Amino acid sequence: MSSLTHFSRFSRPLLPALGLIFSLTFTSCGTRSEGETADTKATAEVPAKPVVVDSAALKKQAMLRDSLKADSIVRKSGQLPGAILPGKRIVAFYGNIRSKGMGILGREPKEQMFRKFEKVLAEWQAADPSIPVQPALHNVTITAQGTPGKDGKWRLMNSKATIEEVISWAREHKCILFLDVQPGHSTLEAELPKLTEYLKQPDIHLGIDPEFSLATMPGIRPNQRIGTLDAKDINFTINFLARIVSENNLPPKVLTVHRFTRKMVTNYKNIKLDPRVQVVMHMDGHGEPTLKKDSYHDYIQTEPVQYTGFKLFYEYDPKPKPHHLMTPTEVLTQLTPKPLYIQYQ
Repeated sequence: MSSLTHFSRFSRPLLPALGLIFSLTFTSCGTRSEGETADTKATAEVPAKPVVVDSAALKKQAMLRDSLKADSIVRKSGQLPGAILPGKRIVAFYGNIRSKGMGILGREPKEQMFRKFEKVLAEWQAADPSIPVQPALHNVTITAQGTPGKDGKWRLMNSKATIEEVISWAREHKCILFLDVQPGHSTLEAELPKLTEYLKQPDIHLGIDPEFSLATMPGIRPNQRIGTLDAKDINFTINFLARIVSENNLPPKVLTVHRFTRKMVTNYKNIKLDPRVQVVMHMDGHGEPTLKKDSYHDYIQTEPVQYTGFKLFYEYDPKPKPHHLMTPTEVLTQLTPKPLYIQYQ
């Protein structure tokens, strides 16, 4: 969730090269010659030590085979089976079901909110009948905090009950679900494994928010300064999701990366894509339409990674008058490339 009037830009994929070399050492046994004595025979018959199997290396080798297989499928067909993009346009309501202040998801009573969502989905389908709309909920699940907490990491994870409730909301309304991470002064390496049990499910995807990633800014409280993630952080996340996809035989995951300034994502050219993960660089800024379009151009279009996203703010975009919330037709006719991920906050 952005509290600033700037925005983000998108990028084009760089397929990753994976490499792995590992070895297992086995103890060899010799045969006894005619000249062996009893002592040498006893020595020769000492049992070899059991071979230690490096299970982690074996798992990596299996992942490499999966990745090579995935690459070959992609070269032939353009994408892996079950991929959502680019065959559908994802339209999401964003927020937290326990908070009225974080977005439309949670701001209104559940049924009222879903009635509004149905109208929005119909508007997008009418604006572009050529691409089916995929409804989604985008719940901020690990949230940056205004206080450091016991461990000084300035973030808090939703309770299991809250996560399970938003999963039930999504499935009840045939939505996919994004779990969003604002790491505060923690790191993605520390936070993402907490979501593994949920990401093993085929209809649950991931969002990461550089604005609230402040591990490189000691002493800075969330909302005091815009945070940042580097390509290496995004590559870690891609690899993390790719492993879950391979180990659980899942269709590709979608990863959204929020962005509305250049420094929010550094070294974008070093982002290495994997066919098991579809990366959306998501323009996450509010303001009047001209500013939003310029930011999309500057940070999404001119720094391409793979797919693009665009956020619309119910509360902030229309202020002050005569500013307005852009319509689906305006978004599709005034942005290049046309975003395949749309988010309402």
